[in-house]
Order: sequence, then C-alpha cells, then structure tokens
Amino acid sequence: MADSGTEAVDRGMDKIGWARAHMDILEGIRARFKKELPFRGKTLSLVLHVEAKTAALALALKAGGADVHLAASNPLTTDDQVVAGLLSQGIDTLAKKGESAQDYQHGIDAMLAADPDIIIDDGADLVAAALQRGRTVIGSTEETTTGVVRLRAMEKDGKLRWPAIDVNDATMKHLFDNRYGTGQSTLDGIFTATNLTIAGRTAVVAGYGWCGKGVASRLRGLGAEVIVTEVDPAKAVEARLEGFRVLPMLDAVKEADLIVTVTGCLDVLTRKHFAVMKDGCLLANSGHFDVEVNTKDLARLAVRHRKVRPMVEEFTFRDGRKAYLLAEGRLVNLSAGQGHPVEIMDMSFALQALSAEYLVTSGKKLKPGVHAVPQELDDQVASAALQARGIKIDRLSETQKRYLSSWQEGT
Repeated sequence: MADSGTEAVDRGMDKIGWARAHMDILEGIRARFKKELPFRGKTLSLVLHVEAKTAALALALKAGGADVHLAASNPLTTDDQVVAGLLSQGIDTLAKKGESAQDYQHGIDAMLAADPDIIIDDGADLVAAALQRGRTVIGSTEETTTGVVRLRAMEKDGKLRWPAIDVNDATMKHLFDNRYGTGQSTLDGIFTATNLTIAGRTAVVAGYGWCGKGVASRLRGLGAEVIVTEVDPAKAVEARLEGFRVLPMLDAVKEADLIVTVTGCLDVLTRKHFAVMKDGCLLANSGHFDVEVNTKDLARLAVRHRKVRPMVEEFTFRDGRKAYLLAEGRLVNLSAGQGHPVEIMDMSFALQALSAEYLVTSGKKLKPGVHAVPQELDDQVASAALQARGIKIDRLSETQKRYLSSWQEGT
C-alpha cells in the first residue's frame, strides 16, 4: 500500500535526516552558506539522482539563498519518499521512481523553464538541452564520467558556451566516489536484486577505470574469481598486474556467472555475446546510461522473457540457456540499491556545493569550456574529511618547504 502524504513526508525527512547526520563536510558548508548567503538571488537547476544524499545537497544550496529546482537524472533512481520530503521543504522537485521517458523530458524542460543561473548536472542531459535551445547560464558543474566525456566533446566542437566545472575528476571525487562508492553500492544493488552469494562465482568486470577498479576489488574481496575486460592496453596491463585475469569479452562470457559493465560506452554486451554466454549468467550495469547491455538484442534472441524478482528479468534462449538482467540494464547501484554510501557522497556533494559557489563568484571571469575544480577547493574538502574522521597528519616545516621548492626548481 502506498504511503499517505504525511507518512511519505515523515519517512522522507527521516531518510534525509539520517544522511545529513553523516555528512559532516556538507553540513559545515551548509552552516557557512546560511550565514553568507552566496546564492542570494540566484536560481540553481539540478538534474541528479533524487535520493537522500542529493536532498542534503539541495537543502545546503537553499540555505545559501538559492532558488533550487531538482529533477531526476535516471528514471529508476528516485526515492519517492525523499521527493515528498523535499517538496515539504520548499524544493521544487520533479521526479518519481519508474518515470516514463516523457516524464523525464518534462523534468528537463522544467529545469530550463526555471531560468537557472547555475546548472548542476549528472550525465550532461540538462546542459545539452540548454545548449540546443540557445540558453545561457553563468556556468555548470558535472558529477559523472559520462557527463564529462560529453562536455569535452561539446567543447571540442565549439558548442560549450560557458564554463563547466569537472567535479568528477577532482581528487576528492574520483578517488573515493568512483572507486569506493561505486564498488560498494554496485554490490549492494546486486545483493538486493538477487539475494545471491558472490563467493565462489566467476565475475567479469567490463572496464578498469576508477569505477571498474572499485567493483573488481570488492568482488575479489567477497571471494569471486574476477576477470577484467578492457580496450585500453595500459589499463589492461594494470588490471593484470593487480592480479586479475584479462580476457576479451567474447571469451570471458563463456565463464561468467556475473558480468558488471562500467565502461560508459554502448554495446559492451550484444547478440554475439549472448549467443555463447554461460547458462544462468547475471547481467548488471553500473554505467550512467542503459546502453552497455544491448537489451534489444537480448530480447530478440530470447524465446521467453519474464520477471522473476522485482529487479530481475529472466531471458530464456532457444537452446534452454538463461540470462538474468538486473534493474533493466540501468544503474544497478541506485535502481536496485541505495546508491553510494553517505560518507562518500558527503565529499562529492561538498565539491559540488563549493564549485557552484565558485561559479557564482568567479564564473563570469572564466572562459567557456571544461575547467578543473580549483585545487584549494579539493584541499578544503580533503582537510574537512580528515577532521570529520578525527585524523591528524604531519605538516611540512618551512625548511622542508624551501628544500622541496629548490629541488623542484632544480637549484
């Protein structure tokens, strides 16, 4: 039975409260924002996964004086109770779990209709729509690898008309969010969807970027034999030297009990792979878009298709083999799981909040194109993360600083 309006709000606020209680860095920024109001008079449109950690970011921006509008960046990753909670706090939120393509587009349209000064994006769909429609903003920030790839393509083609901050590649984002966040949350989604064990299975990880490293490491830690597939020779060597087997996907699928795609590219698994895939293989995707597993090929090759669990679809092939697709081939960690751990997103969303503030103060001085997060903001989040964990570290003496400076200058 669906929650009543009041119950949904209460449960949503409980989830948001739990997240905020474990997001010390962002809450510290929120407290400063509340005093300084850096976003006073500014409108911010956000297209992100709408769940509790995102709500904490939206509320921090609102505390800074922003008029905040939020829509979903994926049809299956919304927490409807959190949406109810956000609406009760005056955050214009257009998202619902399982929304249609039309609903999704309506959300994008609404974010543009709000006439934003700053865009915070996950996957660059809102930026792309704004550019196509001739809109102009002070600047934007991008959360994920896929979105940054799209932004750099737009920049190369001369289409990116404003500064876009690449939050994804900040040290305090990709080293932790992409590796530890994706690693843990992907397995959380797989566990929730299947209720099966990992130990003793052969798992294939497609892609050995930061996300793939995290997934592969955690699968191995749980007792799986892990095979990595790659198209980048250097990353393939790295995976091998990390102790993983490296195979072409066409060979790997014949052994795989589980395949996780984290490449950001399309057609990682297609008809030719399904034709030789091991019976009973589980297929999961943690890439941003649902293009890595070619679900059309999967459906065409199958003679029978049924849902066997809420987030598991069974495809039976003509020879009797079966494959199991998790979360419709969408982001398994958010569609079937709860997304990245709270403390990980604390660091990522702290960078988002500070980058948005940086655009307000300095965006008009920046040239159009993709920009790195300023080092001082990265360092600020790193120092706050240590403080939140009660960790102290050494500092260079003035003598050491002079020594390193002279050594680097070759004097």
